[in-house]
Amino acid sequence: MTTLGTTPPPRTAPAAALSWPEARAAAAAAAGPLAVRDIPLRRAHGRALARPLTARAPLPAFDTAAMDGYAVAGPGPWTVAGRVLAGQEPPVARLAAGRALEVATGARVPAGTGAVLPYEDALRTGASVAGAVRPGRHVRRRGEECPAGAEVLPPGAVLTPAALGLAASLGYDRVAVHRRPRVALLVTGDELVRRGTPPPGRVRDAVGPLLPGVVAWAGGAAQPVTYLPDGRPPLAAALTRAAAGADAVAVCGASSRGPADHLRPALADLGAEVLVDGVACRPGHPQLLARLPGGGPPVVGLPGNPYAAFAACLTLLVPLLERLAGRTPPPPWRARLAPAPDAARAARRAPVRHPRDTRLVPVALDGTRAVPLGHDRPGLLWGAAAADAVAVLPPGGAPESAADVDLEVDVEVELLRLPR
Repeated sequence: MTTLGTTPPPRTAPAAALSWPEARAAAAAAAGPLAVRDIPLRRAHGRALARPLTARAPLPAFDTAAMDGYAVAGPGPWTVAGRVLAGQEPPVARLAAGRALEVATGARVPAGTGAVLPYEDALRTGASVAGAVRPGRHVRRRGEECPAGAEVLPPGAVLTPAALGLAASLGYDRVAVHRRPRVALLVTGDELVRRGTPPPGRVRDAVGPLLPGVVAWAGGAAQPVTYLPDGRPPLAAALTRAAAGADAVAVCGASSRGPADHLRPALADLGAEVLVDGVACRPGHPQLLARLPGGGPPVVGLPGNPYAAFAACLTLLVPLLERLAGRTPPPPWRARLAPAPDAARAARRAPVRHPRDTRLVPVALDGTRAVPLGHDRPGLLWGAAAADAVAVLPPGGAPESAADVDLEVDVEVELLRLPR
């Protein structure tokens, strides 16, 4: 809001908004991957590989038993010549025809092993064992799952828990990854209340608690949220401070063109270059992307309404941070829209498809179909909180004068995965 006795920022004519795909592409192109660091596996979760992950040894590293039972050679019955457990050397280098070794799962089997006869299929009498097993069964041969030198993960792959376990199994103690982008978070608004139920005329801050999780999900490291009063000078000063210690800046609550929206004038004061000035999407239209001068960090401007801010995060902030973090975006994920339940239809007043703008609609996944959840107004995170994904509905709907248009179903749409 504007304080009495102060001069409101000058009103400027809106620039042409970019389409939603153009805006996402601009955000991904606004920066490059950050520096490479060699770090221990225990610190690498969520980082992006800077170099391919290749197998330093074959997997398995030796012929091994895939079942508890008997390693056998040649036709049966077989004479049991000993036992070998996981981690032990076999008592013989080569298993002769007609011989068997009792083995545990994961144990190394000697050369000459033709199969492993599981206990449940074996009949043992004294030192002799009999049973039926096909040649080659229940033996994992050296390198059959992964030969030495094979590339198992490309650069840009995110190190998930499974990927870290894979790296360890391939002999890695450290991996080369890109540095996490440090993200400064600025939330503006004299009307915001940060605790409890707000009194009349004030609103509870929802975006401050939202942003750190979004940043972490996209591969960044969020700095503590800085809360600012409305006003051009405090915002310009905060941007200057943030530029000294951040790789990206997210500003919420000052990105539109009203009397309390000071981001554009503050960026102009600092000599920033505006790369995206509005996006043709709903919600989240008045978002922006700029770059501070002198090699300064990119700045993402987010609307103040919570779901509009979240939609803008998905549009500009997430692609930017993924690029800085060195991540390779996953391939497009698509599904067919299913009919919305009555409750979702009742919660949705505007047409689902817009004649000019891309719509971002929270959906739940039901098998191979995406079901709109409703509760997707700009000021409410209810639908997004319950959603598995956000459906991207391209422009092309009925004119806005056609009120309460029903959902267009059984069309394939792109989905944006959401953090869970």
